[in-house]
Amino acid sequence: MTQQHTPPDGLVIVDKPSGFTSHDVVAKMRGIARTRRVGHAGTLDPMATGVLVLGVERATKLLGHLALTEKEYVGTVRLGQNTVTDDAEGEIISSTDASEVTRDLIDAGIAKLTGDILQVPSKVSAIKINGVRSYKRARDGEDFEIPARPVTVSSFALYDVREAVAEDGTPVLDLLVSVVCSSGTYIRALARDLGADLGVGGHLTALRRTRVGPYKLESARTLDQLQEELTVMPVAEAAVAAFPRWDLDAKRVRLLANGVRLEMPDLYAGRGPVAVFGPEGEFVALVEAQKGKARSLAVFG
Repeated sequence: MTQQHTPPDGLVIVDKPSGFTSHDVVAKMRGIARTRRVGHAGTLDPMATGVLVLGVERATKLLGHLALTEKEYVGTVRLGQNTVTDDAEGEIISSTDASEVTRDLIDAGIAKLTGDILQVPSKVSAIKINGVRSYKRARDGEDFEIPARPVTVSSFALYDVREAVAEDGTPVLDLLVSVVCSSGTYIRALARDLGADLGVGGHLTALRRTRVGPYKLESARTLDQLQEELTVMPVAEAAVAAFPRWDLDAKRVRLLANGVRLEMPDLYAGRGPVAVFGPEGEFVALVEAQKGKARSLAVFG
């Protein structure tokens, strides 16, 4: 991570505060970095905290590809109550005594939600249904269904079970969990579905994202810290951290820049975006293998 005082050009790993939307953080970063060209690689709900990857200037071209990487979270699931939003931000719509739910039943429920699963996102998510955001349809009182989508939960671990009593007097269980999952997985939907499977309802009360692809919480900075000292990961460093590297000589760099679809080594087949570097170590482009040839995704050189 390097510090730059001129208009920055790279990734900023933010530790998002609770209560901020991802767009709020982008707006704040536009002021800190003094540029309009800022975007994020995948949203975090307002309630959630933790890793939010922002791109500034040329790094915005990396964001769509970074958004598809694996995510990691720690959070708290409350068994015994359903909410309208599947998290603590929404109104409680049902309460059920969860004190009889055993650890074995919880473990079995978690196992069903691990691996390749079909998940129905929350109705107040940003999923688009026929071009309209789901949360807008829900706010307008529409009756609609969101189709289930395939997601991968590669790890769903339970660390602790704590007995508690909700504000309305209902005995509930608070589960401390960690989740590693594919892009597009909703942790609050996991909480909802676990509660439904156990017959007592469930929702998410706390969530912290600890990793997006290779970018971890240890390298994240709060907005206050970034206001004091803007810490930027250069585009080339960000690309090396996130994607396989392919080094080319000057001649092939020129051919690639002129639109020639170079032959790619077999080792890059099926690996998604590949970062291309020139002979001086300069980051040239992001490409992917298509029928053995390099197809340009974004050019940086």
